[in-house]
Amino acid sequence: MSNSQLVEAIEDFAEYQRLVRGRSEATVRGYRSDLKDLARSVGSFAEFTLNALRSWLAEAVYAGKSRATLARRTASARAFSTWATRQGYLATDVASRLATPKIQRDLPQVLSPTQAEELVTAPSADDAEAQRDSAILELLYATGMRVGELVGLDTQDLELSRRTARVTGKGNKQRIVPFGTQAARAVQLWLDDGRAQLDRGEAEDAVFLGMRGRRIDPRQVRRIVEKSAQKSGVRELTPHGLRHSAATHLLEGGADLREVQEMLGHSSLQTTQIYTHVSAERLKEVFLQAHPRA
Repeated sequence: MSNSQLVEAIEDFAEYQRLVRGRSEATVRGYRSDLKDLARSVGSFAEFTLNALRSWLAEAVYAGKSRATLARRTASARAFSTWATRQGYLATDVASRLATPKIQRDLPQVLSPTQAEELVTAPSADDAEAQRDSAILELLYATGMRVGELVGLDTQDLELSRRTARVTGKGNKQRIVPFGTQAARAVQLWLDDGRAQLDRGEAEDAVFLGMRGRRIDPRQVRRIVEKSAQKSGVRELTPHGLRHSAATHLLEGGADLREVQEMLGHSSLQTTQIYTHVSAERLKEVFLQAHPRA
């Protein structure tokens, strides 16, 4: 079996993940990238062996790849191996015996409630751009949604009277997330006033528009967060940092862990549990600063 057959099978697998499994474009892109790299080391299905896969991962270790990259590559190889076995390309699911490296989870950056308030109120002008930026920051912090979920919002996904948003997350899974009065007020102002000023008739129902009138993209949202962070004196903040902050503040305010899991769209409670460690670290800082016997 030739290398060309392996490459064609990788494309078929990517399409299967996208069309049948409903994986996001980012996930499919990751699968395709990992497996094309594998195809450069493994010449054909005949050479698709456990030892060959281990050698491929070893090369990544020697190249200094992170544990997260190794874990992702392992997951890609295992998923492809299972699919290829079902399709008859492989006699046995050889990659099922690959061990997944444990990922070292660093505690995420989290703003204090005061810092978060200063950040979301940083856009202070009355023009369309400031109204949009304010609505974006308020909604990101209020809901903890991912930047990709925010840019994908359409106007029909919002129920401002009920203060809820229908969010489409990873794997095209939808969930309903609530937000507060301040976020609702900022979004309403943007929709009633600012959006019409930027609309060029090309964005259809997109909630948030870029300066050229099209649906805003994730890079623009990141720049909005970074600019507002600098203005409010916070260093190196990303949209994901606002997501971390929202989750942590919810837990510190007494929200149940499973409720936060649902709101963030985590498939595993273990992913959400990292925020309990963040809260513990913050509690320790308060203790060391405030307790006379610290």
